[in-house]
Amino acid sequence: MNKEKSISPGQLSSSPELPRVLGIFSIIGIVIGMMIGSGIFINPPKVAKDVGTPELMLLVWVVGGILSFFGALSLSELGAAFPQAGGIYIYLQEAYGSLIAFLFGWTLFLVIDSGSVATLAVAFSTKYLPFFITLSPWESKIVSILLIAALATINYLGVKRGAFLMNFLTTIKFVALLGVSAIIFIFAKGSASNFLSSSSSSVAQPASGSVLAGFGVALVAALWAYKGWESASFSAGEVKNPEKRLPLGIFIGTVLVIILYLLANMAYLYVFPTGQMVDESSSIYNRVAAEAMKVAIGPVGASIIAFIILFSITGAANGHLLTGPRVYYAMAKDGLFFKQIAKVHPKFLTPHISIIALAVWSSLLCLTGTFEQLFTYVVFGLWIFMGLTVAGVIILRKKRQDIQRPYKTWGYPVTPVLFVLSALYLSINSLINTFWNSFAGLAIIFVGIPVYFYWKTKKK
Repeated sequence: MNKEKSISPGQLSSSPELPRVLGIFSIIGIVIGMMIGSGIFINPPKVAKDVGTPELMLLVWVVGGILSFFGALSLSELGAAFPQAGGIYIYLQEAYGSLIAFLFGWTLFLVIDSGSVATLAVAFSTKYLPFFITLSPWESKIVSILLIAALATINYLGVKRGAFLMNFLTTIKFVALLGVSAIIFIFAKGSASNFLSSSSSSVAQPASGSVLAGFGVALVAALWAYKGWESASFSAGEVKNPEKRLPLGIFIGTVLVIILYLLANMAYLYVFPTGQMVDESSSIYNRVAAEAMKVAIGPVGASIIAFIILFSITGAANGHLLTGPRVYYAMAKDGLFFKQIAKVHPKFLTPHISIIALAVWSSLLCLTGTFEQLFTYVVFGLWIFMGLTVAGVIILRKKRQDIQRPYKTWGYPVTPVLFVLSALYLSINSLINTFWNSFAGLAIIFVGIPVYFYWKTKKK
């Protein structure tokens, strides 16, 4: 066991531990609920614009799904071997030591989780709620903060409550997206010929001028829409029989989302050929799902999509507040964060201080409006951490031969290697095409180094 994980004697000895109460359906709910946000309703035209043809557009979503599945396979082995709260933080610590693990948790708290919650909350109040009610700028900010506060309160009062809300919202948006695809196929007067580039209307010039470069840019957008399968690992410490249920839940959730995403993209293509979809001046480019539903059932379709996205956004935000605090809790238990963060509520048995900390920081980002820029900075760093995590499967096979592995990665070592190579490609692609954002992302991560040594010294 990594000696860096030791805690000073008596630290938080009176604090209760997190209970194992989450079942397989909760894991599936977290995976699906975190993966399905607003991207699948908006991003497909952007992917089409980058590659130019319907075949390549669908291939991007297939490749993105396969890579996500490969990553999920590797994460399942790690989750079964190290079923503690904290997920990726624990895996990075075991493979590389506490510094890399801390930098992941630091970035997760400072930008990734908090920025995601803030982005989702503001999108809820400014982009989709106005379909039903008009709000002033300050009223929108208040609604955003109230949404965060409500979700934080639910998760504060018990992991079962947070998981129940997650399962409820996930079921609604999964069934709704499936229903939207079915309605489009049944009622819209589209054409299956749009799936092929045999007609001129189904072909567009790739935005970058190069098919290969365009495919890489489009893949980044697709993988962001797929992002979320890793979050279930953060709550591994609260899963019943995690050695079996965590891998199975991640598998099922990831596969279901891949199928649903492909079905949704085919529904959009059925109505709008690629050439029509990529026109940035058209409403189709900015809200393809709403426009497709409008073709199928009239103007009421746009309101239906807005209503579904409100549920989808709420579920994704709830997922961050359900899972992310478990990482900061694990960091604090290791003495690498404020010790109050490691406290477990004596009645509700949740990491309540950690939940409050994430909610407060996310709310501040809502008020400042700087979160969107911060969030773009960590695209580069996030893929570095994801690549390191999956590479940890290979490292720990050699470094920790002593531990039990109830589940072993299917296709090892090919599947983890392919994922690591794709993460490396995406990182390099981001560095080349968005240098200053990538550089700023690295700066945010590296600022955590002196912070780490401060906590390390304080721990000693």
